[in-house]
Amino acid sequence: MIDIALVGTGGNMPMPNRFLASMLIRYKGRKILVDCGEGTQVSLRLLKWGFKSIDIICITHGHGDHILGLPGLLSTMGNSGREEPVYIIGPKGIGQIVKGLLIAVPYLPYDVFLVEARETSLAVNLSDQGIEIDKGELHRDLIISTLELDHSAPCIGYSFYMPRRPRFNVEKALSYGLPKKLWKALQRGENVVHDGQLISPLMVLDQARKGVKISYITDTRPVEKMAAFVWDSQLLICEGTYGDEDDINKAIENKHMTFSEAASIAHEGKVGELILTHFSPAMDNPEEFICNAKSIFANTLIGYDRYTTSLKFPDE
Repeated sequence: MIDIALVGTGGNMPMPNRFLASMLIRYKGRKILVDCGEGTQVSLRLLKWGFKSIDIICITHGHGDHILGLPGLLSTMGNSGREEPVYIIGPKGIGQIVKGLLIAVPYLPYDVFLVEARETSLAVNLSDQGIEIDKGELHRDLIISTLELDHSAPCIGYSFYMPRRPRFNVEKALSYGLPKKLWKALQRGENVVHDGQLISPLMVLDQARKGVKISYITDTRPVEKMAAFVWDSQLLICEGTYGDEDDINKAIENKHMTFSEAASIAHEGKVGELILTHFSPAMDNPEEFICNAKSIFANTLIGYDRYTTSLKFPDE
């Protein structure tokens, strides 16, 4: 089960009923935060999912409405007893930006590792002991991929793929005479030796199963690779800064998207569901324009602060 929460759904400036852009993924007891605008801490507290186990913070770009909540959040995580490292991923230049923000919090009881990602994929292993990035192929629990977007600052979109490990084939294991004490290691993707024979996981596992894919796109004009990047996502969370089609010139000038443009990406990318977010402060009631998206992609929802949903693996 993968849980997703829209922590904040606003763009540009926080509003009394709408904090700035942020999303939280909860999986295997660990959390990945995407963006950290003003109000993120307050909304997280209202959400009641906790601060301490945020392991990875993915930043789309360095504009204030996506990062100015970061120093306070990192400080609160330290005050909550966090001691494990935190990874901050972002576009080119994010290291310099984060280092500048951390001047406000010169001491943290944990390490912060900065990763600049440009159209790359990072393999992540999640466990009770913490996280590791760039583990071997069979150990991965999460694949984070990025796409360069078209905004007024270096900006990246994210996809999060949770692979489903193949089923352990008991009959195959028994055919090699493997005792049960070795099964767990094979399920973890480790080789074992039994009676002088090297047994690899591929010898006792069935075919791979389809995983879960979540994509997050914000602060951009549509780009050529976008539909392919979000392809077959169970969930696409995408900016809809402008709902009214009459605002298309504003969208082009400010390098954002309209509801209909986001819906077109969802349609072309064959995603399961589209949730719109990152609304302009001038748009008090995004629901007023939902038809502009639904006419193109029917399974569209308007996001709101602390909206939550859960995804299951396809064969569960």
